[in-house]
Amino acid sequence: MKWKDVDYTPYTSTIALAPEEESLRQEDFIQKAAAVVREMSEKAGRVPTACVVTFGCQMNARDSEKLCGILSRAGYMLTEDEEADLVIYNTCTVRDNANQRVYGRLGHLNAMKKQNPSKKIALCGCMVQEVQVIDKIKKSYSFVDLIFGTHNIYKFPELLYMMLTSDKMIIDVWKDTSSIVEDLPVERKYPFKSGVNIMFGCDKFCTYCIVPYVRGRERSRDPKEILRECEKLAADGVSEVMLLGQNVDSYGKGLEGGVNFPGLLREVEKIDGIRRIRFMTSHPRDLSDELIELMAGSEKICRHLHLPVQSGSSRILKAMNRGYTRESYLELIGRLKAAMPDLAITTDIIVGFPGETMEDIDETISLVKEVGYDNAFTFIYSPRTGTPAADMPRSMSDEEIKEGFDKLLKVVQDTAKLSVAKYAGRVEEALVEGLNDHDPEMVTGRLSNNLLVHFKGGADLAGSYVKVKLLENKGFYYIGEML
Repeated sequence: MKWKDVDYTPYTSTIALAPEEESLRQEDFIQKAAAVVREMSEKAGRVPTACVVTFGCQMNARDSEKLCGILSRAGYMLTEDEEADLVIYNTCTVRDNANQRVYGRLGHLNAMKKQNPSKKIALCGCMVQEVQVIDKIKKSYSFVDLIFGTHNIYKFPELLYMMLTSDKMIIDVWKDTSSIVEDLPVERKYPFKSGVNIMFGCDKFCTYCIVPYVRGRERSRDPKEILRECEKLAADGVSEVMLLGQNVDSYGKGLEGGVNFPGLLREVEKIDGIRRIRFMTSHPRDLSDELIELMAGSEKICRHLHLPVQSGSSRILKAMNRGYTRESYLELIGRLKAAMPDLAITTDIIVGFPGETMEDIDETISLVKEVGYDNAFTFIYSPRTGTPAADMPRSMSDEEIKEGFDKLLKVVQDTAKLSVAKYAGRVEEALVEGLNDHDPEMVTGRLSNNLLVHFKGGADLAGSYVKVKLLENKGFYYIGEML
């Protein structure tokens, strides 16, 4: 059966079926796709391969695990080699250079496809939610076989089957949706830890950010579904979960029963087998005293908080529409540290925002020193078409922005090294994630505070909790010794 291509028409979707029924419907498409893959395998004399490449955040990584789970169930052999028979780019669009990277990689795939015309190429994720991106791909990258967005990833089995039985480009991108379908096969990167989506979208509309436009407005999952997923993960050997959302602190808005984020955390804490709970990302505007009190008294919630500040200048924060000031942010940090002296705090910082001056950057530097972050992810501002900030005039040259960025980065590195120095000589519990990427005689473990430690050990330790003495401070990680 051949399917004709689907014209790109962004629209607000409503799912006619209940999530449970939709999951069963997609399961049927997995079986249909598997039948096609078996035919391909018999014809080629080998199992077809698939490669999923992830750009962007933890939520994209979790989406990629779903894609991999579906592909595996459909009969593909997963690989990290882009020479695969099917390559999927799960894209990010937070910064323009992320888009440019994808375009560059697509050019590379085109050369491969010319050598192997049966090769299939798919794009999904945030980047393809932009109309101009779709237009560019249709015009300049017509060899792409499938394009779908962030709101209908649950439809991937259906779209996969359509792609495998079609010789035309298939485009299925929605403007937004009010429904959530999560009960899909998943191929986890780690057998002992997993992300769990608890909400989608964002209502903050920071002036620099494209996320509300490509991920949509805030939608919270039913807490019963979240807890059921966590229970299934625990039964499958997962001991650490990370609750994911663009702004987890606003979880629960619009749900019946008055559940909020601290309330959800309390229920996850009760699940046997879950030993560690992480979450990302928090917004300084919504982080509550209730959450601080809960974290301080919890034995399962990890001693790490990622709290993006973006700027240390109240004037720039206002231009960013962040909803807080330098003073209120520092006051929040003070409450957090008073309740949890051992809390590790990390952040995001943007340099070169429109209207920013070197004096504003100096204010950010002074805030970094005052907070004493354990780590900070620093970015040079990248205009995103369609956001208010994209039309704001700059007040600094590229050279000045680079100078300010380098100055800030040096302080971030020095401050982080000083901040983590306090752990030297301590014995901490580490969850071993696997062999070290650079030394096969060592393994890498992660502490509750998210600090990495490398120490002698074998692959058999992966997934286990061990006591490690922290010996050598390397700035953002430690060299240690297992006891």
